[in-house]
Amino acid sequence: MAPERDSATRERTPAGATAATRPRAPRLDQPRPPRRRVLPEWDPEAFGRLSERIARFLGTGRFIVWMTAVIILWVLWNIAAPRHLRFDEYPFIFLTLALSLQASYAAPLILLAQNRQDDRDRVNLEQDRKQNERSIADTEYLTREIAALRLGLGEVATRDWIRSELQDLVKELEDRRRHDGHAGHVVFPAERSDRSPGRDADDR
Repeated sequence: MAPERDSATRERTPAGATAATRPRAPRLDQPRPPRRRVLPEWDPEAFGRLSERIARFLGTGRFIVWMTAVIILWVLWNIAAPRHLRFDEYPFIFLTLALSLQASYAAPLILLAQNRQDDRDRVNLEQDRKQNERSIADTEYLTREIAALRLGLGEVATRDWIRSELQDLVKELEDRRRHDGHAGHVVFPAERSDRSPGRDADDR
């Protein structure tokens, strides 16, 4: 059984110097393995939201009250407490270092929060600009439609125009009656032409 296995392995392995020295190319139907990164990974959105919360808290009156209370307690403790319990004596170098460290971290966080707010404002302005463009286009379209309707209504016979035409026609008929001299005269000549003398005699 052993010689058969050796022969099978020999058939599967490529022979020749070129096959041994040729590197294996990565297969296209398989994903690449993840690369190892030295720096830690973090979510930019989560870090940005955290920076906005910190910047929003730094800009409130509560932070100022808490910071003032801590500084007053710090100074009073290092002045009135026994000497062996004081951890930062005058001129309060450790307090100055802590405040400087706080300021050095607060400034970039505030700038990061402002940059995120500027990005949101830019997106909102772009959306408002597109909305204004659509509103202007709709207004122009409605203006053209209203103008076309006005032009179309100018050619339509209105009620006042028909009434004035009928009044003119009635006046004209009254003038014809007065001119003929009797009220029983037939106004329309078509009625006069349709009636013949023989037909009138037969009716009698």
